[in-house]
Amino acid sequence: MKKQFLDIEAFNKLLQKWNGKQIKVSKQELNDYDEAIIDLSAITYETHTRRLDDYEPLHTLQLNGAGKVKTDYKSYQTLPTFIYEIPLENSSLYQFDGERFALVTDRAIYTIEIFQ
Repeated sequence: MKKQFLDIEAFNKLLQKWNGKQIKVSKQELNDYDEAIIDLSAITYETHTRRLDDYEPLHTLQLNGAGKVKTDYKSYQTLPTFIYEIPLENSSLYQFDGERFALVTDRAIYTIEIFQ
């Protein structure tokens, strides 16, 4: 299936269908690559109306659930909180190819897929 661009509402509607599933979130930021496995229990959003500077995102996608993150030593370590946050801006792009989401922000590219 080819990738299609989504607006935030369509992205959220499709992602909500993955509640209760185990997902993998990959983040590529410059030369840094992170990978987390999350037992997705809820999807929430937060809006930051009182930002101190432009580094703090306007909106945050919150993937709620227990999880673990792959370390530099190729082992997994428990996530410190039950929320994995992805910063969102008005310029963020959302794609879905039928199997995985790609979320492109000014700082990083996130891929969200069902963990096999």
